[in-house]
Amino acid sequence: MCSPFRASRSFQPEDCEALLPPLPAPMAYIPGGGAPASGAAPVGSQYCVCKVELSVSGQNLLDRDVTSKSDPFCVLFTEMDGRWMEYDRTETAINNLNPAFSKKFVLDYHFEEVQKLKFALFDQDKSSMQLEEHDFLGQFSCSLGTIVSSKKITRPLLLMNDKPAGKGLITIAAQELSDNRVITLSLAGRKLDKKDLFGKSDPFLEFYKPGDDGKWMLVHRTEVIKYTLDPMWKPFTVPLVSLCDGDMEKPIQVMCYDYDNDGGHDFIGEFQTSVSQMCEARDGVPRQLPKGCLWRAWPSEGQPSGVGWGPTDLSDSFQITRDYSFLDYILGGCQLMFTVGIDFTASNGNPLDPSSLHYINPMGTNEYLSAIWAVGQIIQDYDSDKMFPALGFGAQLPPDWKVSHEFAINFNPTNPFCSGVDGIAQAYSACLPHIRFYGPTNFSPIVNHVARFAAQATQQQTATQYFILLIITDGVISDMEETRHAVVQASKLPMSIIIVGVGNADFAAMEFLDGDSRMLRSHTGEEAARDIVQFVPFREFRNAAKETLAKAVLAELPQQVVQYFKHKNLPPTNSEPA
Repeated sequence: MCSPFRASRSFQPEDCEALLPPLPAPMAYIPGGGAPASGAAPVGSQYCVCKVELSVSGQNLLDRDVTSKSDPFCVLFTEMDGRWMEYDRTETAINNLNPAFSKKFVLDYHFEEVQKLKFALFDQDKSSMQLEEHDFLGQFSCSLGTIVSSKKITRPLLLMNDKPAGKGLITIAAQELSDNRVITLSLAGRKLDKKDLFGKSDPFLEFYKPGDDGKWMLVHRTEVIKYTLDPMWKPFTVPLVSLCDGDMEKPIQVMCYDYDNDGGHDFIGEFQTSVSQMCEARDGVPRQLPKGCLWRAWPSEGQPSGVGWGPTDLSDSFQITRDYSFLDYILGGCQLMFTVGIDFTASNGNPLDPSSLHYINPMGTNEYLSAIWAVGQIIQDYDSDKMFPALGFGAQLPPDWKVSHEFAINFNPTNPFCSGVDGIAQAYSACLPHIRFYGPTNFSPIVNHVARFAAQATQQQTATQYFILLIITDGVISDMEETRHAVVQASKLPMSIIIVGVGNADFAAMEFLDGDSRMLRSHTGEEAARDIVQFVPFREFRNAAKETLAKAVLAELPQQVVQYFKHKNLPPTNSEPA
């Protein structure tokens, strides 16, 4: 007899690849990409938090034992409030100068924070837990962002005086601890039992998995399909961890009910299956599941219904894919290409005047520099060469004193790169005496500038580059129509825009560009493909810790990166099939 359910597979992970149209030719340089090219111009937490596992090994460690080799172990320290605190230790590798430790370090990864780590190796001489009782073999310090952006790093070990610890090396590899597989199911019933007196049935499904207490736990409920004995429910997607704890063999209980308004739903039938059994189905071929996984339908009087026992028909409705995270893309080799745009319009005031927003105070900073540091200190860990373009707008430039809204603050238009955040700060300070603040406040040239390179990157058809433009400004946008159009076009590209408003001006226009409450439209009516602008007024963070500003500024960036690559069906470069 015919089964009332069908569920099957028609999708393979390799089907995800999508071709992108050709885009503009290369420009003179790539923002955040180093030296100029020769001859060529959801649902989740607000912040990116996940578990990262770090594997540690050592090579050519110092030999501190007389009659044998060192017995090394590794200690991980994390920085808290400016102090190094011990986080965890590995096991001890006996008589080994090239240890590979089996104990892993597991940490919470926060993209929007600089998480400083120190790895110290010791030769165990006693059973004491006090580190001073053991011989020091060397150490290495870095941020967690540095490790995950490279996935695997090997660095020299240093002694306390920063001299090399012999030829000792440490290798650290990062892996995200998550099961990012999701399962999509489309189910249909056939010849279900009639439960309504004056109609048919209003069927819906409930999916259960075994709980730790041995009881069935509800994990998903479909919508109700009214007045039918042959329902087709909408496809739904759930994490594989939610459905079966990631265990392909774990039983899944599927219950079918007829919906009643009073909550007294009538039982129609049930069956058990597993993800692995669904995987065995062949496209369009009815398949009888093993005993215990057949459909069963019993009417209220306890006698078998007209459907009875029958095979479950699995066809055109089953797929497992991976729901990639931001960290998956970073571990896959995606580089964050960082560009800074700085407002040099006259409304900022004379930089020699202490009241100017560009005045560098005796502490060596101002709101512009603070914003550069807040964002740059995070982003720089995710660009391998740490070379960043820094551009200015709204100033008159020597020698002809023409106004420019798209100039390199190091005055080298073919190579506007600065080395790290320090290099940006130095170029910013050095250019102030050599330009004249003017106007107006035009954003569109600098947005279009970075968008050209983001468009070029799409030609690779890989998730290897994502562009971030930080604009720091003090006033009202003068070219709002052009800027809206530029942002709408940029929303189609691997690009995000962060705007930090300094001073006490009216930032209503910035809030308008930040499409948190509604999608931005250009003056022509074209809607942005996605929200790519995050605006933060600096004045709200003047008395807060600098880390607070970084969290607010970078809060939306991870989801914007994932959203773009998923929309383009671009998996991480080194991803494995589901």
